[in-house]
Amino acid sequence: MTPAASPAIRIGSTEIIALADGVGPFPFTSREAAFPDASAAQWAAVDRFDPGAVDGEGRWSLNFRAFAIRGPKGVTVVDAGIGPADAPASWAPLPGKLPESLAAAGIDPAEVDTVVLTHLHTDHVGWAVVAEGAVTTSGDGPSTGLSAFFPNAEYLIQQAEFDAVDTLNPQLRETLIDPLRASDQLRLLDGDTPLRAGRVVATPGHTPGHQSVIVADGRESVLITGDLLVNAIQLLYPELAYVFEMDRETARRSRERLLRSGGGALLHVASSHLTEPFVPAP
Repeated sequence: MTPAASPAIRIGSTEIIALADGVGPFPFTSREAAFPDASAAQWAAVDRFDPGAVDGEGRWSLNFRAFAIRGPKGVTVVDAGIGPADAPASWAPLPGKLPESLAAAGIDPAEVDTVVLTHLHTDHVGWAVVAEGAVTTSGDGPSTGLSAFFPNAEYLIQQAEFDAVDTLNPQLRETLIDPLRASDQLRLLDGDTPLRAGRVVATPGHTPGHQSVIVADGRESVLITGDLLVNAIQLLYPELAYVFEMDRETARRSRERLLRSGGGALLHVASSHLTEPFVPAP
């Protein structure tokens, strides 16, 4: 079934589109154990802000999504979701639905000119490189090798993330990095970098080379977070650490720098994992 029209927000002449890929429970730990410093009062505030983040069995429920930035100068996709049936994010609700969400938004993968991978965790790179022929969510079809799902796009990763791939997930060197280098589609960044619409901002901490994307027009902006925050508790209380952050203090500084420096501007947060794709920064 083709998804309904994807939620979107417009900033000036640029449209930011949320691309759903799946929904499922977080399998590794409870949310309380994931944020051990959070208080009962803080969780009560989170439940008011994002009640859909707890499923009927009391488990932490995650949305998995990517974002498209569509403007006069082209189409950028931020993150690549959980992937097809044979993707390495076996803990997530595979197969993902990103191809259908792209189609619902009227985006052909061939027209995407830039893919920003916020970091190299498997639920953010699943559709980046796929088995040739595996362009649907069924996972069926002949496989003669690996190729970029977005065949005409440049893929952007921070140099620090590239350098840490063997620590993050050695498998990704063969299944992601090498195919993108072979097709000359991999571009390594060193810090903040302008895009055709918006800019990449280095936000290390969750991983060594984590990056986010900001699209701004006047005093209004959208922050596409990646895993700068993974639960609404970090949006409401950016100082709280997440146990799976590789450098918790650096991650805290990255969050606070972007979420607490608005100066009265209107900031929309576009998150990978919250129930709603677009929420106003508190």
